Amino acid sequence: MQREKYFSALGRAQTSLPGKASSSLFAETHLSSPCRTFSVLSKTHGLVANKSRSSVRNKIGAWALLCTFSAMFALVAAAAVAQELPAAKPETVGMSAERLERIGAAVQKSIDDKRIAGAVTLVARRGRVVWFKPQGMMDREANKGMRPDTIFRICSMTKPITSVAVMTLYEEGHFLLDDNISKYLPEFKNPKVLVKPESGATYTIPATREITIRDLLRHTSGLTYHWNDKLGPLYVAANVSHGLLPYDGTIADNVKRLAGAPLLFNPGERWEYSLGVDVLGRLVEVVSGKPLDEFFRTRIFEPLGMKDTYFYPPENKLERLAVAYTYYDDKGLNRFPDTPITEGSFVYSADYPYKGPKKLFAGGAGLNSTAMDYARFCQMMLDGGKAGSARLLSRKSVELMSQDQLGKVSPEQGFGLGFGVEGVKAPLSELGSPGEFYWGGFFYTAFLIDPKEQMVVIFMAQLHPTGGLTLDRQVNALAYQAIAD
Repeated sequence: MQREKYFSALGRAQTSLPGKASSSLFAETHLSSPCRTFSVLSKTHGLVANKSRSSVRNKIGAWALLCTFSAMFALVAAAAVAQELPAAKPETVGMSAERLERIGAAVQKSIDDKRIAGAVTLVARRGRVVWFKPQGMMDREANKGMRPDTIFRICSMTKPITSVAVMTLYEEGHFLLDDNISKYLPEFKNPKVLVKPESGATYTIPATREITIRDLLRHTSGLTYHWNDKLGPLYVAANVSHGLLPYDGTIADNVKRLAGAPLLFNPGERWEYSLGVDVLGRLVEVVSGKPLDEFFRTRIFEPLGMKDTYFYPPENKLERLAVAYTYYDDKGLNRFPDTPITEGSFVYSADYPYKGPKKLFAGGAGLNSTAMDYARFCQMMLDGGKAGSARLLSRKSVELMSQDQLGKVSPEQGFGLGFGVEGVKAPLSELGSPGEFYWGGFFYTAFLIDPKEQMVVIFMAQLHPTGGLTLDRQVNALAYQAIAD
């Protein structure tokens, strides 16, 4: 399966999808806000209808009416822009409630087997949430149960959001996808490629062409990650950040350091998962004139109602940040250590969301989010770039992003502009649909968007290394087998 190849190639993140949550739980936790809104409107209408007969009271009533209409307008406008994903009985959207329960059983088995501490899974079809369930613990040692609004380190699931930010600026005419990135970030002018012979010293040669914005979106830039044996040591020496450690620098600082390192191969030659989307985060800053966190907040999170998604969660929400765990065959499941884990040139921690200077907005790995927040983002993509009355992207841009952009560059793999694309180069090997698009995160989170079945699946845990656990793929299959129409 192409999805497996991507994540084994990383040697790090897992992928698949997920999904699960009971309708009753969803109704309790996520329909309360709209209900409260309607309650407020009913009460204000009552206030208007019962205005006093006295002139003084009439004036007060008129003022109350004005305030009421203003409040109503604000409420309606906010609801139109960013509505909660509504819940529905599975059978009303062609899914089996009985079969969806198998997701919960699979997750619970992994908890009972002490492979994960807990997880949140969500499945939505045709814009309706049919499964949304927190299970296990968000902090096993403190006996804190998993919550529907638990916040997770989503790591590389930041990349699709950054890619959407890039495409919004593309739609505004700021650049073309085949523009050289050096046009906007001059530090990438005249790139060099590393040559490492079997014997003798390494050296560099001029690249055959420059890196384009498209290269960065589809991971054909020649950049890589710290775990690469050839370039990893050079990235460490240059103090290049991958986003999973506290870092004393900005995205501008980091990208300049990255630009000073050679490429692994000539741009466009092959697919290599990389820091390229971090470069795109800096592109967004330069073109928009806004810090990346502000651009995300004003152009994506607020329109979609993603109220719990941050690079650095505020202090009053840190209690909802799930604890990360490790799993090793000889040690079992354990809380992530207080000190970073070192794997060759790749060194990572779990404390970066709340420690350090908090000024690096890593467009490739830095975000933290909830299952419901990320489901809103996925539903926007599934709905052709629209959420309520808010349109983030045109339908044509979503189509472009979710189509294979690699062609002959990678005969076996499908990858679009920010997303993996399944079933476009080879037959599916698991339940799914050709054209479904997806990605995952380093600490064992994943999502899938299936345009054919109109389905979104979210899986959120906090685990790395995973010890080869394939629960995410199992949840994916169980979501598909629950389709009943």
